[in-house]
Amino acid sequence: MPLRFSILDQSPISQGQTAREALADTVQLAQHAEQWGYTRFWVSEHHDAKTLAGSSPEILISHIGAKTSSIRLGSGGVMLPHYSAFKVAENFNLLENLYPGRIDAGVGRAPGGMPRASFALSNGRLRDAGRFPEQLDELRMYLENSIPETHDYYGMNATPVPPEAPPIWMLGSGKGSSQLAAQKGLPYMFAHFINGEGGQRFAANYRKNFIPHKGNEPYTGFAIFAVCQETREQAEYVASSLDLSLAMGAQGMPSDGTPPPEQAAAYEYSKFEKLLVADNRRRMVVGNPKQVVDQLEALGSEYGADEVMIVSVAYDFNDKLTTYRLIAEEMTKRIS
Repeated sequence: MPLRFSILDQSPISQGQTAREALADTVQLAQHAEQWGYTRFWVSEHHDAKTLAGSSPEILISHIGAKTSSIRLGSGGVMLPHYSAFKVAENFNLLENLYPGRIDAGVGRAPGGMPRASFALSNGRLRDAGRFPEQLDELRMYLENSIPETHDYYGMNATPVPPEAPPIWMLGSGKGSSQLAAQKGLPYMFAHFINGEGGQRFAANYRKNFIPHKGNEPYTGFAIFAVCQETREQAEYVASSLDLSLAMGAQGMPSDGTPPPEQAAAYEYSKFEKLLVADNRRRMVVGNPKQVVDQLEALGSEYGADEVMIVSVAYDFNDKLTTYRLIAEEMTKRIS
């Protein structure tokens, strides 16, 4: 089966842009993604982040669902340790009723922000990520309406209960998440754009140790930064914004959003920062359509992946649209 192509959008804010404008861009991108034949469109969860506008994926999914008609929508992902599994189940059951057959409940255990945001989300209590495996079981129990008779909550429903439960996806960037996804029989999306090393091993580990749930089979994908333009030179120019943004973030430097390529071109990188840029390039693919899709398909083979989820960041939203349009056109050309 050909590699499926999907999109994860973090609603990044460019310099001089407002969060409202960034969110409008996310909605417009989802509409284009549907037209261009992408499999699914996920949005992320970040807290207390001046450069990323998506703090509540369930609300954003609901809005995007009203603006699209067929593309699958999901969270990449809901950071489950912050919340009650029951409330998360209610949110996704409601979404599944609103947009039948289109919803993915992607979850992870990362904080999605700095410690102060985690404390604020839990009303000052310590975040208990150690309960994440148990919370996964609870979430599945509520979504599948399978609370056992011996459970204190037997007879309760995460209303409104849809005819079919939205699938739970495990998101992660390390060995632990791959093992947990295999143990729970969940589809697994590896965040290559966060950790550019080891994903292929983790995916193999996932497939080797997969325990089916209700007869399902392992399903794995990887999410990666990508910048695609008509020429390699144009792509490198657009990607320079992401290079600088990642280097600044790694050093804790203040940022007002994704910088323009002109600023990135004029920036005087230290020797250490040049090494950062080179290392970060392991988390992305950059080039013309043939080069980018060749790299994505090669990585797909290394991962044994069913799907690749593209994360594109550009200062100019039109450059971002170009990335996804060109990849979709190249993908269609190869399938036909």
